[in-house]
Amino acid sequence: MKKNLVLFILFILPIVAYLFFASGVNSFITLPTITPNIPNVDAQWKSLNGEKVSLDKKITILGFAGQDILANSGNFFTLNQKIYNKYRAFKDFQFVFIAPLGTEDQAQRLLKELGKISDVSGYHFVFTTPEAIKSYHANLKLLGKLNNQSGTPYVYIVDKKRNLRGRKGKSDKGKPEYKEGYNTTSAADLHNDMMDDVKIILAEYRLALKRNSADRKI
Repeated sequence: MKKNLVLFILFILPIVAYLFFASGVNSFITLPTITPNIPNVDAQWKSLNGEKVSLDKKITILGFAGQDILANSGNFFTLNQKIYNKYRAFKDFQFVFIAPLGTEDQAQRLLKELGKISDVSGYHFVFTTPEAIKSYHANLKLLGKLNNQSGTPYVYIVDKKRNLRGRKGKSDKGKPEYKEGYNTTSAADLHNDMMDDVKIILAEYRLALKRNSADRKI
């Protein structure tokens, strides 16, 4: 019992304190699940350079790029600066964008431009038909809809078990709160809400690693 108490103080209590004080906007200690066990990306969908893309065992920022990837490049650059650059060192962190077939060249050009300011190895694009994109998005069971170009400016946090995470419950002011995605057209939304929520997800996994390490020492 005494050993367990010591391990709790050394390994778990500091993480809980970190979660509490680090979450300046989100009052949740863990990030609620919006949609459990979303589908993985289809292995038959085309990817850049024939790479295998999967949501399994990764913390994923999932997006729907739409037909006009380059026209919306400003959104990608904002997301890159506010989120990707801050957390890309986490080895299980990735960005996955689903886009219509025929936009491969646009995706390549976007990555080339992003590559001038970042290591883009954590970016992945997969391509399929607009019908398949619509069907996949419907399986996420979100309130938000895709636009007529099979895209949306919103991106979503997906954990290692393919649960789509966000905010559901009450805010720190006691008001009902629901947030399923993060608007890439809003630097404030990314800097405040999304940065806060990604920080909580990563801290969850750090806590799990600490707990597993502590269990092995008992």
